[in-house]
Amino acid sequence: MRRALRRILQLAFLGLLGWAAYWYFAPFQSAQQQQAKQAQQNRPGFRRGGGNANDTVPVLASAARLADVPVYLDGVGTAKALNTVLVRPQVDGKLMRIMFAEGQQVAEGSVIAKIDPTIYQAQYDVAVAKKAQDEAQLANAKLDLERYTKLAATNAVQKQQVDTQKALVDQLTAQTQSDQASINNAKATLDYTDVVAPLTGLTGIRQVDEGNIVHASDTTGLVTITQIKPIAVLFNLPQQNLPELYKGMTAGTLPVQAMGGDGTSVVDTGKVTVINNQVDQTTGTVQLKAEFPNSNVQLWPGQFINVRVLINTLRQVVVVPTAAVQRGPDGTFVYVIKEDATVAMRPITVSKQDDLQAVVASGVQAAERVVTTGFGRLADGTKIVATSAEEVGQVSTDPKQPPPAGGAPKGKGQARQQGAANAPGAGPAGATGGEAATDPPQPNRRRDGGAPKGNEQPAQGSAPAPSAAP
Repeated sequence: MRRALRRILQLAFLGLLGWAAYWYFAPFQSAQQQQAKQAQQNRPGFRRGGGNANDTVPVLASAARLADVPVYLDGVGTAKALNTVLVRPQVDGKLMRIMFAEGQQVAEGSVIAKIDPTIYQAQYDVAVAKKAQDEAQLANAKLDLERYTKLAATNAVQKQQVDTQKALVDQLTAQTQSDQASINNAKATLDYTDVVAPLTGLTGIRQVDEGNIVHASDTTGLVTITQIKPIAVLFNLPQQNLPELYKGMTAGTLPVQAMGGDGTSVVDTGKVTVINNQVDQTTGTVQLKAEFPNSNVQLWPGQFINVRVLINTLRQVVVVPTAAVQRGPDGTFVYVIKEDATVAMRPITVSKQDDLQAVVASGVQAAERVVTTGFGRLADGTKIVATSAEEVGQVSTDPKQPPPAGGAPKGKGQARQQGAANAPGAGPAGATGGEAATDPPQPNRRRDGGAPKGNEQPAQGSAPAPSAAP
């Protein structure tokens, strides 16, 4: 019991001793850190948040260039078969054979199904026989007419009998013509027992199996054939673009591209064939129809497609990467790299911009280099070391210009390279005083490895760190 009480008293004494040491040395340590921070801010060239103005900042840069820039109108459309036909039987009867495979490409005029022709063959034979009978009667009537005509010349028969025989010949002639029409009708009906493809296209899923009785009045039909070579795409564009679209249609063809799922690859190229004759008042858009060859069958009926219509091409304009364009309170600007390896903030006017490049109407000339990445520490007159934008993630290999503490630019921020200081007290490469460009001076490391940073307080019960000159 006494031993436990003694242990408690010892712990309490140690705690009071550590608390007293903390309150004794804390004001001195805080004053020392504040003094070091103030000395750092009073150094020439110090900039808040940007480090020393004399430091070189690593950036990525790209040269402005002259180029032809196409102007597109983007829309979302739906692929639709150029022609769609529901194949139905035209006569009633038993379905004898299905002569296509589902999903097969069939040619126009090819037989795809066979209906029992027995009844229709018999009707055709009857019509042929009836015509033969009437033709025999017509031949006999013509012979009688010839005889009566000769006898009438000698007054052996009355003229009335000749006229009556002539009328009979005309009647039988008309009868044979009617018989030929009946033959044609029977032949057409017989031919309908062979179901043929009305166009070249892909067959769908068949609706009737062999052996079923089909009727001309069936609404389901046998199969649906869709023409997908070429294929149509219907899409909408805002009504504000109507003047440009109509101008392009009257001047010639409007090229249109079907885009892939990644939004950058072109699946197929076609042309606009129709601009609808009225605007949809509910959406304020106008519908367009484009036609694509679809040679590789990249487009499928019912598929959603991103399309873009080429309405104009800007010839030999100055373009810069979109990443180089910055926006501030006074508008858009870029950082232009000057010959003395410094940057200048220059206002620009952007006439067109997309995800990759921006068309500069004024402010930048061709061949001038602009910063595309690494804006965090830039201002007018900042010294930089530029790397080509095509080498993203790489730093300069010139041994006379070692990489600064910021390392290679990454995105819009700066990532500190590992190993910028290889020895205790050594600053980042490029600094001459062994001090970081953006961090306040740090006190010397203690032998036990502790190094208070910023406003960190020493642990209770430990001796304060010895004072160090900033």
